[in-house]
Amino acid sequence: MDPFPSPTSGAPLLLSFRMQRKTVLIIGGDALAASRAYASLEADADVVVLVHGGLQALCEELKWRMEQGQLTVLDWTELSSKTFTDEHIAPATEIHTKFDVERDIAALDAYLADTHSISLVCVTGTLSTLPSTPLSISPRNFAPHIARICRARRIPVNITDMPVLCDFFFAATHRFVDQATGKKSSMQLAVTANGEGCRLAGRIRRDAVAALPCEVGGAVVRVGQLRRLAREQEKETGDGSGVCWDTDVEIDAEDNSVNSPNRPVPMRRADSTESAIEALRRRMQWVAQVSEYWPIPRLATLSESDMRDLLSGNTGLPPLGHSTQGKASRTLSVPPLETERRSQHGLQLSPPISSTAKKGRILLVGSGPGHPSMLTLATHTALTKYADLVLSDKLVPSAVLQLIPERVELRIARKFPGNADGAQTEMMEAAVEAARRGLTVVRLKQGDPSVYGRAGEEVLYFRSHGFEPLVVPGVSSAIAAPTFAGIPVTQRGVSETFVVCTGVGRQGKEVRLPGYERSRTLLILMGVARLGEVVGALLGYPPLSHGSSSEGGAGAKEASRSDGRRDGSPYPPNVPIAIIERGSMPDQRVLVSTLADICVALESLGAQRPPGMIVVGWSVLALHGLGDLCVLDEGEGGDENRIRQWLCGHRWRVLEGIAEGWTEL
Repeated sequence: MDPFPSPTSGAPLLLSFRMQRKTVLIIGGDALAASRAYASLEADADVVVLVHGGLQALCEELKWRMEQGQLTVLDWTELSSKTFTDEHIAPATEIHTKFDVERDIAALDAYLADTHSISLVCVTGTLSTLPSTPLSISPRNFAPHIARICRARRIPVNITDMPVLCDFFFAATHRFVDQATGKKSSMQLAVTANGEGCRLAGRIRRDAVAALPCEVGGAVVRVGQLRRLAREQEKETGDGSGVCWDTDVEIDAEDNSVNSPNRPVPMRRADSTESAIEALRRRMQWVAQVSEYWPIPRLATLSESDMRDLLSGNTGLPPLGHSTQGKASRTLSVPPLETERRSQHGLQLSPPISSTAKKGRILLVGSGPGHPSMLTLATHTALTKYADLVLSDKLVPSAVLQLIPERVELRIARKFPGNADGAQTEMMEAAVEAARRGLTVVRLKQGDPSVYGRAGEEVLYFRSHGFEPLVVPGVSSAIAAPTFAGIPVTQRGVSETFVVCTGVGRQGKEVRLPGYERSRTLLILMGVARLGEVVGALLGYPPLSHGSSSEGGAGAKEASRSDGRRDGSPYPPNVPIAIIERGSMPDQRVLVSTLADICVALESLGAQRPPGMIVVGWSVLALHGLGDLCVLDEGEGGDENRIRQWLCGHRWRVLEGIAEGWTEL
């Protein structure tokens, strides 16, 4: 049984290089060479074009770029003549011979030896030549020799239409523009087929670009400004901790080894002091969460004032303004409901109160697990017809937020790391303030408002301020996400009961989890970021650290019936567990394993996809393949073989996406 997934060869290593003060050598003068030159220039590389015939062999674009001083052109014939001046070396002839090819290759080798700045070599024109160029000096004849000397000098080479000779491939790329300024941003999308199906890769790139919001470029520019501002504020405030803020080597606490932007942080207290590093990490984690959850059109409209307010951690919602989403940004939507359609049960939201009234109203609305087709009719009506202001939790997917009309103001909860309670207070205060102005406020929550959605707190708060909110239930992700993942929360012969609990308590404290019962399914919300603690509590051992699975296996001390983190018996290490990320969404990912291996399995996946939930129990494997509905009948005797068949001999499996039928709903 392999401890880790076996690599599948054939994929390129996708990297993003900084090319300043590096040189790209392009051998060829055709339109493709011009395209390669342009891409290299945009990457701030120096470009040298090597071609037989010099200026006369260049396409119009390369001639223009040479005249503008953007690149250097070398005549390969002249280079060879300058390299070999010995009288025994015959000069180049009008008809290129085999001897001339060997001489030119030797000249190129000598040039590469003398020019130490060449980082990449690109050869074009292997399938065609200019009309005035002899066929014998086609790059195709030189290609094997060029590849040989480049590899001997450890210089990566790309040779067009000859993938077997290539060390790297050019991807089909698109660089996004900041619509506010009309300038190109640093955001690029690249698609590669690794030398196979290049035309198809270009088509896929176009389709991907068309499906993305047109504000992508602007969003990247604003987030870049937000990141820089977060670092600059720490330089300005300084805490005397001895931290050296080097402007050339800056610390970036967002891009690190932490796989989830929801990694727990200490609760922020008004009377606490933080070092510069601690404050920076908190700010950059907030930047990561904003990047993960906020709609792209919202990010694209952030001003510097918004950014400073956002990073302050103080009360007050950042003024995000009205929605600017267009059709291009609506990648997941549902058809508008027909106005004449009515529920057969007659359950309808009442229309908004008269505009002449002074008092508004507040709706606590559940958005369901994520897929917009899972919205209830009442929720859809509240968002699209009645809302004047929507106050949304940060985990509500963009696909749902895109249904909100442009005339409706949208604000997203600013759950600054360690500031969950403060963000909750902000949203409740904002709802009351807007309702007092006569607006209809929709407080939009993920899943169902009453299932770990703090609905009770908000109901009592609004009631104490003179408003009786209407609670609109939603489809709870606790039930829907496992169903989308093919996991029944109850199943005859496998699971007779289920328990829904949270993986984190108030003020970030641990919670007591239920003990093990073979016939029960345990559903844990908000626990993926604390997976080590959750697994440790279930097994009855010290919390598992990420990347370690041995603590849940043989050799560990026998657990007590209750260790303060769990009520009841500990779980056996071989109990199935599933982590469902972004349940019901097209990029849903399901990781299945056992309690003994789940921590190392999650670490092996790299970046997490919040939001996520955990399912523990034998129902996780009940519907796999032909099914296993005899868990309770057969008892524990056959569990080892049951697990082996379910995981196909591996320690874990990963399932991507949702059933195809959902794309039509």
